[in-house]
Amino acid sequence: MTSPVEATLAYAESFVAEDDILRAARQRGLEMGAVPILPGGGAALCFIATAVNARAVVEIGTGCGVSGLWLLRGMRPDGTLTSVDIELEHQRLAKQAFAEAGFSGSRIRLITGRALDVLPRLSDGGYDLVFADAAKQEYADYLSEAIRLLRVGGVVAFDNALWHHRVADPTQRDPDTVAVRELGKLVQADERLRPVLLPVGDGLLAAVKIAS
Repeated sequence: MTSPVEATLAYAESFVAEDDILRAARQRGLEMGAVPILPGGGAALCFIATAVNARAVVEIGTGCGVSGLWLLRGMRPDGTLTSVDIELEHQRLAKQAFAEAGFSGSRIRLITGRALDVLPRLSDGGYDLVFADAAKQEYADYLSEAIRLLRVGGVVAFDNALWHHRVADPTQRDPDTVAVRELGKLVQADERLRPVLLPVGDGLLAAVKIAS
């Protein structure tokens, strides 16, 4: 039997529904083993991109296009999504999803490579939003790069901030869980950031850059 808490969370998760294009992209991602952001987290990304009037966005971990679609739908019509992934096939499938949704050309910049090799080449203070959904043990490094990349007033966001309910359990000490838990502490302690942890999807940790 579903508890009231479970029912409430399910209601919130489905509050903004995925359309056929998102569902198809999600299915391709699952088939490739690139688990996409859940709908609640995706809707939150779209909301954030809209709220900051995002024109320049960096995505770390293309997946197969689900998070990118949410971001693009929240961005300005003249905005560009720069998406970085080490897996060329994931980017090919993301490009397919973007095209199906009518996004192409200058709206999309796909860069194939390891994120920590690519991010240092991007411009300081040139971005409105940085979203990370890639190697959990590199999250702290992504945070450092994101703070440099963001303008004041920009937002950094991380998927899997609850990591399958493991982060809140102090007995869970596997490397990925520890890395995500440490990320939370870093964000909390950084006086340049104003954070929030949203219990949507698998957890979305977001923070506004309030100072350089």
